[in-house]
Amino acid sequence: MTRPFTYLSLFSGIGGLDLGLDRAGMTCVGQVELDDLNRSVLDRHWPEVPKHDDVRTAVPWWTARPRPAVRLVAGGYPCQPFARSGRRRGTADERWGWPWFRAVVRAVRPDYVLVENVAALLDDADAFGWMLGDLAADGFDADWTVLPACAVGAPHTRERLFLVAYPSGELRQARLAKERRQGGQGPLRPAGDGQHAWRRPDVWVEAARRPDRVVDGLAAELVAAGGNAVVPQVAEHVGRLILAHAGWTPAVDEPAAA
Repeated sequence: MTRPFTYLSLFSGIGGLDLGLDRAGMTCVGQVELDDLNRSVLDRHWPEVPKHDDVRTAVPWWTARPRPAVRLVAGGYPCQPFARSGRRRGTADERWGWPWFRAVVRAVRPDYVLVENVAALLDDADAFGWMLGDLAADGFDADWTVLPACAVGAPHTRERLFLVAYPSGELRQARLAKERRQGGQGPLRPAGDGQHAWRRPDVWVEAARRPDRVVDGLAAELVAAGGNAVVPQVAEHVGRLILAHAGWTPAVDEPAAA
């Protein structure tokens, strides 16, 4: 049987990125999420996956006991330091999360790294250059692109930056699109059956139900959590590209996640 293509999820939110990677055929072996409500959603959908509450202490948590090998570390650190609607303090913002992300990468030594964030991160040369420099120092090359949700059939644009890092010196390139581009300019055709995927009944991550739900309390939090989530269909597309680059396919008796 083919060994599972494992990933460790950081800044997991309610699992939009994780759901897409699972659908691509990967297996989640750990999730790190600070928000209690978000973790309750993760517990509902990934009950067997070990969870931790703070990426800043994720390394000692992960290394404290035997763990499976990790092929991919994936996540989207906070976007507020770069979002055009915020103050855009960049690396001076206390929520600048790449150093925490990198510490986990250095500890688990994956084959691949997947970073998701707002497209505006590309406008911050200091932050983006910092990240690329760290990845190069750790033995990775990287490709990146801005992917809109409408490329896989969503009824909205929702552009997001996706960066894939892979071992330096690889002959095969982990291209996310035909061109590497630093913006959302130009059309991007939907991949595969993306249009139909939006009509599937299992598209959305179901929110955890709690008896104390109120309109201006928990419901608002759930809306905010959903708004921050990665569109699963986009994550699935990127996940399949990573698997293709790795030359990994599930065994006949090991079907990809539905």
